[in-house]
Amino acid sequence: MNDKSKFFAIAITRTCGSGGGSYIGKKLAKDYGIDYYDKKILKLATEDGGVNRTIFEETDEKMKKTVLYQAFKKVYNGEIIPAESGNFLLDQSLFNYQAKVLKELLTRESYVCVGRAADFVLKEEPNVVSVYLDASYEFRVKHEMERQGISDVEAKHYIDQLDRYRNAYYLYHTGKQWKNPRNFDLCLNTERLGFNNCTDLIEEYIRMKFGIRPEKKERL
Repeated sequence: MNDKSKFFAIAITRTCGSGGGSYIGKKLAKDYGIDYYDKKILKLATEDGGVNRTIFEETDEKMKKTVLYQAFKKVYNGEIIPAESGNFLLDQSLFNYQAKVLKELLTRESYVCVGRAADFVLKEEPNVVSVYLDASYEFRVKHEMERQGISDVEAKHYIDQLDRYRNAYYLYHTGKQWKNPRNFDLCLNTERLGFNNCTDLIEEYIRMKFGIRPEKKERL
């Protein structure tokens, strides 16, 4: 591992229903004995900024229903907007705080982060593996039907809506295309490889790159 840090991060970007967050991310965290962050990062961000968590969560949810992401491209440049600022409730402030927390976390611990454009936020850090997970639309629909116990129509609506949001979120904050393979170290098809094989492949990549092996390897 690079001498700059004894910690590493796995940044996962995934399409809805591909299993990246609901299985692979949690499996990696369990195997390495490290923390798993997704929306949990919101709580850390608010603790860091001294701001009510509910405000952040409401802002995050509200942005899913707007077209702001399609109208602007505001790339993260490291600026932190003070809590007392009149613009604090803007989604950019939320993103900036989350980015700050992700960078600071890496100086204290290893972790898995799913979403939150972590691959972009941490792209200059030497001890990071960025992974993009995808599968066919049909596979993802079936996976969400089984995972949530919902109908075909409901699963398609859920996937379409969430993928649009994730694509817009990524473009808005990074100025880059969400599904561009050049953004990532690994791009894996969870349908063709299977969840466990994808996990194994990511862990093998980490072993080759950093010389780190999982502390405890178990199948969920």
